[in-house]
Amino acid sequence: MENVSEVTIHPCKESKYIKPLRVQYTQNGVKKDWDAIKVHDSVCVVIFNTTSQSLVLVKQLRPAVYINNASPDWSSNDVLHIDSKKYPGSLGLTYELCAGVVDKNESLEEITRCEILEECGFDVPLEKIERITSYRSSVGHSGSLQTMFYAEVTDEMRVSQGGGNPDEGEFIDVVEIPIQEARTFIMDENITKPVGLMFAVMWFYANKLKSHI
Repeated sequence: MENVSEVTIHPCKESKYIKPLRVQYTQNGVKKDWDAIKVHDSVCVVIFNTTSQSLVLVKQLRPAVYINNASPDWSSNDVLHIDSKKYPGSLGLTYELCAGVVDKNESLEEITRCEILEECGFDVPLEKIERITSYRSSVGHSGSLQTMFYAEVTDEMRVSQGGGNPDEGEFIDVVEIPIQEARTFIMDENITKPVGLMFAVMWFYANKLKSHI
């Protein structure tokens, strides 16, 4: 997964996933500019495996994390090159909740169910997917809406090894973190993860843990 090479960074002229924007507005009589990005809304899901008593996460390479850890010369206007021997792909590996963008004409629960099956290999009945809450993420530049769900699984519900959609070039590892280790895991600064995962684990401890101990 972390075997990356020939890494270059170019200006993004067009994309099917993001749309760079410049917002111009007047606030309290002061004219302002603000650069923003239009992105898809998304879903994510806290998955608890009751058989192994663990939280099911995904590990994957995030290029945005990788290039920030590699610290290229951002002042250059040319195509940037990153030495992958000096900066290995492991610098871009993150631990996250199973998640996906909302780009289908389906309910959020249906999209979540599909992502669980695709990324983690569990076949979860639609009625077993519980909505937790929704919130705005990346409020400084996208403000997209993410909705978080909860689902319980068992080893018997596993129908594949997961790993993501190969047609989309996904390489995903499924990782299970025992619940007695999860709090330490999310507070370890040496483990790269988004703040949403930290919130999800604390929500689980506050709302679900007592019924499983």
